[in-house]
Amino acid sequence: PGSLERVHLAAEATKRALTDGLHHVTDPEFEDVPDLASKSYATDRATEIDAEATADVEVGFPNDRAEDADTVLLTVADNAGNVVSYINSRFRDFGSGVVAGDTGIALQNRGSSFSLDSDHPNRFEPGKRPFHTLIPGVARLDEDDWAAFGIMGGYMQPQGHVQVLMNLLDDGMSIQEALDFPRWRYQTNGQLAVEGRFDGSLLTKLARRGHDVRVMPPPHFGGGQIARNADGVLSGGTDPRKDGAAIGF
Repeated sequence: PGSLERVHLAAEATKRALTDGLHHVTDPEFEDVPDLASKSYATDRATEIDAEATADVEVGFPNDRAEDADTVLLTVADNAGNVVSYINSRFRDFGSGVVAGDTGIALQNRGSSFSLDSDHPNRFEPGKRPFHTLIPGVARLDEDDWAAFGIMGGYMQPQGHVQVLMNLLDDGMSIQEALDFPRWRYQTNGQLAVEGRFDGSLLTKLARRGHDVRVMPPPHFGGGQIARNADGVLSGGTDPRKDGAAIGF
């Protein structure tokens, strides 16, 4: 964890995943979408990665407005074996400006992610569902070991999910260690943002491989929670980068 090889290869894979996501994560009833989850597709994409150098990758159709979000994540596990990941975002400060009855709850305006560009995969069409960045996650870590998790933060969400899962699955970290560990973030402007807690020599080595490295403050790297039921043992972790708490009740 935190090695040059890990960060380089994962960042290069992320570039291609963002390209695929921004091109193909759309309403499949309106667009043809390749089998992004297949191992053969992943193998083909992996052959494009150079283990020793970075590459310029056209990310695709980034929507800068997707980063302006007000998001809340809740994860819950109980002693009956249930785990739930719930994420909600109005997208803008006051969402759509429409309130549900007299509840005071403002409805979201995720339709803002549509494009008026006729060549855009998420172009506006009647009855079409828009691209959005919300990704509630559930992972089966073993036969009776389930975790509800999520990392908030626009385009950081899928990148944060990958890094936390690598920490859990590949490195055997506890859920709190997995959340605490320093993160990186590939940005749509081509820069590789990293937390300052990474070893300084790593940043130099990444730059030598061609990455445009920028040190950014912790809030830039999202915030998440994990709730886990492992063989009847409940545990929770919360991200130090944002407000949150792990509570048993």
